[in-house]
Amino acid sequence: MRLLIVEDDALLADGLARSLSQSGYAVDWVDSAERALLAIEHESFDLVILDVGLPGVDGFEMLKRLRRAERYVPVIVVTARDAVSDRVRGLDLGADDYLVKPFATEELEARVRALIRRGHTPTAPQIEVGPLAIDLVGRQARVHGQPLEFTAREWAIIELLVTQPGVALSKERIVQSLSSWDEKLSQNAVEVYVSRLRSKLEPAGVRIRTVRGFGYVLDSPRAG
Repeated sequence: MRLLIVEDDALLADGLARSLSQSGYAVDWVDSAERALLAIEHESFDLVILDVGLPGVDGFEMLKRLRRAERYVPVIVVTARDAVSDRVRGLDLGADDYLVKPFATEELEARVRALIRRGHTPTAPQIEVGPLAIDLVGRQARVHGQPLEFTAREWAIIELLVTQPGVALSKERIVQSLSSWDEKLSQNAVEVYVSRLRSKLEPAGVRIRTVRGFGYVLDSPRAG
C-alpha cells in the first residue's frame, strides 16, 4: 500500500515515513498542498495523511480542491487544531478521519489500517482463503492454524490480493502500491516476491495464478 504524507515539518514527516515504512508501506512525502495535488493527479496513492497548517494553500483548501476534482483517495487530517469547529469543517470537506497533534504513531497506523481495510474489505478484518487466514489488524497469517511468516514486501502483496479475491491485479498496479519515489520496485522484483509467496502458499492449496501479459489473481475460493 502506498501512502502520501503532506507535512511541512520535515522532522515529523521523516519520523512518520520511517515508522510507516517499517510497517511495510511505501511512503512518499511532500511539504506543500500544491505538490501534493500534483502528485495525486499523476500517481496513485492508497491514502493521504494531510496536515492542515501548510504554507500557502492550507490543508482544508487542498482537501476542498481534491474532492472538487472528484479524485477519491482516503484522507486522514492531522493538525494541532483541536476545536470541534475545525474537526467538523475537516469532515464536512471530505476528510475520512481527523487526528489531533500530538498523537501516538501507533494510533495513526491503526487509523491507516482501518481506512485501507474499509476501502477494500467492508466486512471483518480477518479474511480466510481456503486454509489461509489473514488478520489485517494484527498483520498475522496462519495456514491450517499454524503461523506463516511473510516479509514486509510479501505481506504488502498478499494484502493486495486477499482484499480483492478473484480480481486480477496488474503488475503495474502492484508496483505502484509498493514503490515510493525513493525506492522504486521493478516488475521483475514483483515476480520474485510472488514466487516466494507461492512457495509458502501452494503447499496449502492457495494458488496465485498468473494472468498472462497482465498480472496475478488469488485463485483459491474463500472459505465459508
